[in-house]
Amino acid sequence: MDWQRYTLVGGIAAVLLALIYQWNAFKEEHAPTLDQKTVVHHQASDTETLPSSQAQPGNAGSSELPEEGAIPEVGASSSQPQLITVNTDTLTLLIDPNGGDIVKVALRKFYEKLNTPDRPLILLNQTRSHTYVAKSGLVGGKGNCSAGRPLFTSDASEYALQEGKDTLTVDLKQQQGGIGFTKRFTFTRGDYLVKVSYLVDNGRSKPLLAGICGEIVRDSLEPPVDVGIGVSPFLGAALHTSEENYFKQDFEDIAKKPTTETIQGGWVAMVQHYFLSAWIPNQEERNTFNLQPIGNGLYSMGFTSPQQRIEPGQQGTVDALFYVGPKDVFTLEKTSPYLDLTVDYGWLWWLAKPMFRVLNWIHDHIVDNWGWSIILLTVFIKALLFPLSAAGLRSMARMRKFAPQMKKLQEQYKDNRQKLAEETMKLYRREKINPVGGCLPILLQMPVFIGLYWMLMETVELRHAPWIGWIHDLSVKDPYFILPVIMGLTMWLMQKLQPQPTDPTQAKIMQLMPVMMTFFFLWFPAGLVLYWIANNLISIAQTWFINKQVEAAGASK
Repeated sequence: MDWQRYTLVGGIAAVLLALIYQWNAFKEEHAPTLDQKTVVHHQASDTETLPSSQAQPGNAGSSELPEEGAIPEVGASSSQPQLITVNTDTLTLLIDPNGGDIVKVALRKFYEKLNTPDRPLILLNQTRSHTYVAKSGLVGGKGNCSAGRPLFTSDASEYALQEGKDTLTVDLKQQQGGIGFTKRFTFTRGDYLVKVSYLVDNGRSKPLLAGICGEIVRDSLEPPVDVGIGVSPFLGAALHTSEENYFKQDFEDIAKKPTTETIQGGWVAMVQHYFLSAWIPNQEERNTFNLQPIGNGLYSMGFTSPQQRIEPGQQGTVDALFYVGPKDVFTLEKTSPYLDLTVDYGWLWWLAKPMFRVLNWIHDHIVDNWGWSIILLTVFIKALLFPLSAAGLRSMARMRKFAPQMKKLQEQYKDNRQKLAEETMKLYRREKINPVGGCLPILLQMPVFIGLYWMLMETVELRHAPWIGWIHDLSVKDPYFILPVIMGLTMWLMQKLQPQPTDPTQAKIMQLMPVMMTFFFLWFPAGLVLYWIANNLISIAQTWFINKQVEAAGASK
């Protein structure tokens, strides 16, 4: 009995500690201001360098003076140009003609708060207090993104995806010394993926070298997150590297140890709860990625592609993809290898991923409601684990049946602990009771719960998803705390069906467990509490069934 109870209490305590660890580990952000390193590359003698005003700030370096015959640098306009507005069915963007940078993105199908369609969620933005933008540019013979920003022109200041059209193209143009530049944004209906292309017309007498670079520039400001106690979602950068399919660094790690990686294909992303932005360069080329602080509390997550040779009189094109939207597993899988790992299920991803597949299948094919899908997933998991659970429940039922005899032994040998242990073991052997048999199966199911916990926390589909009645958003706490109270009651009822501890102190601890768990679950997302309630109710039914079986077997003897 003691083995079983102490191990069970220890297992539950370990789970609770694991869940609240990150919540209690809030740490101050340190964003040291570091100057960028200057990187200088020699250009080939038979090629011209691109205008340094076409280069991208932030990745590295200052430019040398242009060689004779090269296009002189053109600085940015002293006046603030009018931002270009782009509307599709999924996105509203603002593009700055000075550099052609994406300085604001609103996700039209995701609201800032529940039932506020007039206030779409703003993911990228540049304000006095916050910077989160996506920049891109050309790299020329020197192979770096320098500080100059070109001023583009466009045919209009507003663009919109028209009804009946599947794509929208926005062209920004610039002409310098015989070289024509077109920065083209291509948007697709129903998609959060933007194609960014540079079309370079070489009207000069020498070949040009041109590549594309892109970066996400952000400060360390944490977005509002309402996930309750127990969770501090990851905020920071992620890469696909040669050694790790998913390598992540928070801002403090980037400041301490900047990262550079050159691999085939690859991607670089800025990850937060439910949403991300990511640059995905040409997957057929070897690209260089950088995570680094760039000063003034800002961080750069960028890439640079190889350069291609553009002959005189020819046009060359370099492009990359920019994703800005929800962490949708299926979309990210199609976009780039391993990009779906930004949906971070933690070290139990190998359990969480198949559980999400089952949850999504239930939602798409059985019930079009995420709350009922969670309940049906719980039924499926409990049925799958029932053979394992049944062994533990039978052991607990036998313990409950012979609890009066064990209490009698404790009273009889209360002054002789050695004799009590001997007689207790005799009882176990005679009645074929395994004192740890009821605990081990429960502990083995703990990883399933933790994996499901992270799966539900990372599933953007649950954001603003209703269940029934008062539950309008499964991703946040129950506003009236009804589900946590129900969970506590089901846990109390489940305890009544299990063998009661004979030790008074232990009995008090177990009686407090439903109260403690109810307190913790007050702030848990409603979807997770709903799972726990369903799990408890099914466990109650299973326990009652096994208890009846054990009692019937005893009566027949």
